[in-house]
Amino acid sequence: MANPVAPSTSVIDGQNSKQKFKKMPSYNFIEYMRLIVRDGTYGYVFWSIFQGLAPMIWFYPLNELEISGYEAFAVVWLSPVFCLIPGVLPTLQNKWVLTLLRLLTVCSLVSYQANTTFLRLAVLGGGAGISMLVLVATLWHPAKAVRYRTFWGLIVGYHAYLASRVWFTSFVPAWWDQYSNSIVLAAGLVSSLGYILEETPVVESPPTAEKSDGQCSWVTSGLGLGSLLYLTHWCFGEASLLARWTVKGYPNHGPEPLPWGSLVLLALLLGSLFRRRQSTPVFNAIAAAFCFYFLYFYQDPYLAFGAGCCLAYLTMALWPAVVDTATQSHPALTLTLASFVYIIQVLFWVWTVAYNFVPYGEYTREHTDWLIGAVSLGILFTTLMRPSSEESHTALYSTHTDSRVPSFGHYVKVLLLVFLAGQCGMLKRHLDYRPGHPSHKLDKVNAEPNVFSAAIWTFHFGYDNRGWPSMERAATLLNDTGADVITLLESDASKPFLGNNDLAGWLAEKLQMYVDFGPATKDHTWGNLILSKYPIVQSVHHLLPSPHGELAPAVTASINISGTVVDFVVTHMGNDRDTLDRKLQAQFLAEQLRTSRHPAIFLGYVTSSPGSPNYQHLIQKGEVKDIDPTDHDRWCEYIMYKRLIRLGYARISHGGLSDTEVQVGTFRIPEDPQNYMDNEKVTTSPDSQNIDKDIRYNHKFGKHHRGHGYFKNHGFHMNTPKYFYN
Repeated sequence: MANPVAPSTSVIDGQNSKQKFKKMPSYNFIEYMRLIVRDGTYGYVFWSIFQGLAPMIWFYPLNELEISGYEAFAVVWLSPVFCLIPGVLPTLQNKWVLTLLRLLTVCSLVSYQANTTFLRLAVLGGGAGISMLVLVATLWHPAKAVRYRTFWGLIVGYHAYLASRVWFTSFVPAWWDQYSNSIVLAAGLVSSLGYILEETPVVESPPTAEKSDGQCSWVTSGLGLGSLLYLTHWCFGEASLLARWTVKGYPNHGPEPLPWGSLVLLALLLGSLFRRRQSTPVFNAIAAAFCFYFLYFYQDPYLAFGAGCCLAYLTMALWPAVVDTATQSHPALTLTLASFVYIIQVLFWVWTVAYNFVPYGEYTREHTDWLIGAVSLGILFTTLMRPSSEESHTALYSTHTDSRVPSFGHYVKVLLLVFLAGQCGMLKRHLDYRPGHPSHKLDKVNAEPNVFSAAIWTFHFGYDNRGWPSMERAATLLNDTGADVITLLESDASKPFLGNNDLAGWLAEKLQMYVDFGPATKDHTWGNLILSKYPIVQSVHHLLPSPHGELAPAVTASINISGTVVDFVVTHMGNDRDTLDRKLQAQFLAEQLRTSRHPAIFLGYVTSSPGSPNYQHLIQKGEVKDIDPTDHDRWCEYIMYKRLIRLGYARISHGGLSDTEVQVGTFRIPEDPQNYMDNEKVTTSPDSQNIDKDIRYNHKFGKHHRGHGYFKNHGFHMNTPKYFYN
């Protein structure tokens, strides 16, 4: 196929180049650092936008529980297809046009400060599309030096992106708040304006008009580049992801994101820095496929995590070879196909988890193994089909022939500094995290050690009902409840289309609580976690029986509360239309409750009304009591208990943070679990019955409220709070 704009030498070819710059004196060290920081800053913006679009698109089907139509915004990633029009790519490669496109890309960061969710999505989508045009214009630029710096700008930007997420406890600074968003925006604008000062490169002879023998197939190149982009985003878009893929129950829960995420950053750094021989890419691709297999299938969490670290090293080691092959292929076709492959692989990962809500989901259910195979084969085909030129692979790591272009050694120094910045963030977080000191409500002074409260909340992946991050507001709400044990459902955001955010780690560090995250991300559930102010002694992660519907997660945990072990059974049962699934799940959960030898609490999303067969089965076969059997206006969330004395019950409105309220129950552990009297009377006027002030819920949520409460913030509603006494 005719290739009117493909460069005659590869992106990493440092020898025999037919291009040159106007003769200029060499740069000094500071000028080299300025160039690297400029390119790396733009690379940072690119990754922030590239990985930030999918969560915005996902917000709509998440709220509607079906295909929404806004998924069409994914086509913006296919913008390089416009370069098939004759004359478009050379126009984009003009210095002034490129500068304008970079500025527009950076300006799309302001989408975070938009007034509406749709405007935010539209502006961000436009920026993502323009960023792909910049990528095709620079990574396939006729001047070898531009291609060289573009590649390293992406690598430096990627490592800086990961390091910054460490400091923001897994979140992306550009999408955290208006302050951090403005800082990233300002830095991006300064870096983009810096390209105006760059001398326009001169090409000695125009690129060949015909495909030469040394060039590669755009089909295999596109498959490999798209698969590598997806692999990098899927597994290494954040340092905590590997730990969430391999986590198990207590006490052998496996590596935690803090501090084990440091090894992930180290593996990625080594993969970017080590020199390799020409024959290595094929070996790396095969080794990566095996590591991916062990990461997904191996049950020992530490060995699986080790395989993941090896995969991290190999992933970055493959970038030079895959990009080199791609840049020797047709630019528009290669990058368009790569973007299409990336989109399909993101959607397939969605289909493996959300199979119960999407067309033909029954065929993709739990088939992450197919996705792993497709990604591995795509990268392997590219490495097998790349040319055998020795120079094209090794020149990236040698001193560049243009004296105004930073050498490999300069990039090494910057990457080491970025790595150290990430490690400092890990160290600070590790030193600041000190769980294990139970505290009670703000107005409690002499709280009883055997009194505790437990809460359940469907967390909605850390996004509020308008699609903005809700972590700080959610942490404030949870802290104000005074709950000692909290279960959060729909809490696994360690997926590309949910932002690759570690909600469990963030909340554990913010609230200074122990955390049990499970089941693992690779188990295809929407997530379940337990936060506790008391030590978690033991836990087991379960996938509930789900022959027809969505996979339902559950955790059974034993927590040492002031010297007494209390068992917790927490779950998110399947969709209400899958009758058999929920029947089997209720049977399994009831058995877990029945066989508990300790006082026990059930915190569950049951998707059944009070008095339904599943509700009755949990009560009767699980040998538990509903905290408030008179509360008939419930559908999903329930608090049940046994061998405990109920003291209080509250329902707190979500205030726009989720689609579900917070429910809190307060209990006393009896001195003799076999011989005690539960509280049978109820009051909504604690003063009239002299209810101990240490037991009362936080007055911040108001007083007893009858009926529904549609509050802008958070308040008691649904005829609560209630207090129980004899």
